[in-house]
Amino acid sequence: MLEQRDPETYPIIGAAIEVHKVLGPGLLESAYEECLCHELNGRQIPFRRQVEIPVTYKGVNLACGYTADLIVDDKVVVELKAVEHIARVHQAQLLTYMKLLSIRKGLLVNFHTAVLRQGIIRRIL
Repeated sequence: MLEQRDPETYPIIGAAIEVHKVLGPGLLESAYEECLCHELNGRQIPFRRQVEIPVTYKGVNLACGYTADLIVDDKVVVELKAVEHIARVHQAQLLTYMKLLSIRKGLLVNFHTAVLRQGIIRRIL
């Protein structure tokens, strides 16, 4: 559940809810990502899509193939899922991406729910 309306995450959640209202559950993550990007564009919310995440190991940046689904306004990492249940590894993935990107806020959005609010996890480092 969302405790409060954070000005940086609230508009993203609103856009995701709109996508879920139109499409409902049952599609692939890629479809939700495409539609959420369309919704964010329509709302003039700046974002970057499929952002490469370098892993720094002993002072060397390594391209390991990790990508964040969306980074909104360079302030919020958004990871999208379309799975039956959010696992601990999904939450760990979001937190690790936030740390590697030095972004304090993150949203994990699971579109495979009857009510989208039940599929949203917000994290702050």
